[in-house]
Amino acid sequence: MKFTDRTEAGRSLARQLEHLRDEQPVVLGLPRGGVVVAEEVARHLGAPLDILAVRKLGIPFQPEIAMGAIAEGGYEVIDRHVVEGLGITPEEVRAVEESERHELSRRESLYRLGRHRHSLVGSTVVIVDDGLATGSTARAACLAVREEGAAYIVLAVPVAPPGWETMIGTAADECIAVATPDPFFAVGQFYSAFDEVSDQEVVACLSRVNDAGTAPADAGAHERDDRDAEIVIPLGPLRLAGHFTIPPAPIGLVLFAHGGGSSHHSPRNRLVASILNDAGYATLLFDLLTYDEERERANVFDVELLADRLVAVTRWIRNDPDVNALPVAYFGASTGAAAAIVAAAALGDSIAAVVSRGGRIDLAGELLADVTAPTLLIVGERDEAVLAINRQAQAQMRCPHLLLLIDGATHLFEEPGALRRVAEDARDWFLEHVRLNDGAGSAH
Repeated sequence: MKFTDRTEAGRSLARQLEHLRDEQPVVLGLPRGGVVVAEEVARHLGAPLDILAVRKLGIPFQPEIAMGAIAEGGYEVIDRHVVEGLGITPEEVRAVEESERHELSRRESLYRLGRHRHSLVGSTVVIVDDGLATGSTARAACLAVREEGAAYIVLAVPVAPPGWETMIGTAADECIAVATPDPFFAVGQFYSAFDEVSDQEVVACLSRVNDAGTAPADAGAHERDDRDAEIVIPLGPLRLAGHFTIPPAPIGLVLFAHGGGSSHHSPRNRLVASILNDAGYATLLFDLLTYDEERERANVFDVELLADRLVAVTRWIRNDPDVNALPVAYFGASTGAAAAIVAAAALGDSIAAVVSRGGRIDLAGELLADVTAPTLLIVGERDEAVLAINRQAQAQMRCPHLLLLIDGATHLFEEPGALRRVAEDARDWFLEHVRLNDGAGSAH
């Protein structure tokens, strides 16, 4: 069979997805061609349309053949059989990655210019491409969406080779294709018109769907203003990715500092942020390190570096006229909690409160004694090593502080209800200590 073009393919695919209409899904198109297909899917389901920036990693001497893929948020899938079978060196893989990450960042900034990124936490997410060949980009996309907290992932394409579900494995919860022809050589052979899609066409697709009055994915659940978006934080030559949310009539601003191996997409911190937003707090989740910096494992434990970044971002965000009068607080996790302690010590009374979740606050060293902000230490009852660290650290702290144990919880608070308890306890601590007009100063 052949589709006339991507639009016809999208309409055919949309009919296969009718069962998802009541799930209020978020539709994500993979640029560029997948966005044209996804437009028809989003229209049919009455769903918001967004993009998920993904780039194929082509082998150095034949770029059209994939050896893996990368997705926004720092996620990657490498086909080790291809890399090892063709003798591709780690240096060659890194060179291709670096080149493609520049294009990934360019597309993400261009396509989302002036638009909000839809929250995926707890959502059914439909990832759409114009076809699937090797599955590398699709798996990277699913990995990124899963990390952002999607509850159910559907990978949907007009055409794929027989047995394609095996390529995807457990990366998606459901795989849907209109056709799986045999033989299968390339996606383009199943389209009469398969012209390259331009950047302008991608932006137009997003505008046609989202400017037509489609409600955002969390409409009704959270009545918020128009400041809920992915942002880029410029610090000199560095660019840090983040997510900034301002609820109506905010009473304070909470900056998040995550631990190593995580990102601002962390579903754990996103859940906490959502509960804080509902309580009236603006939140800024951001990556303390760039992708290249994270590859150097030592940077993850460089608390001085992490704290310097947190201080710099605190000063940067205080220039935003929508939040510059709000009291500021920190929520830190693991090594990020140590960075929050050090940054709070550096900024003194301009930080109204600190909450540490499973924090390695011992890494703050002697600066524990310099913190003046009321500090809540939340630790899992069964996280024995971190619990011992926090109890020892209490002896050095001179600020008002409290050690709170979450019954039955381990380090990541994965037990049912444990993370929500963390979020609610953090909210209550901030409500007690972080209120507008409470006298907190500016971070300068």
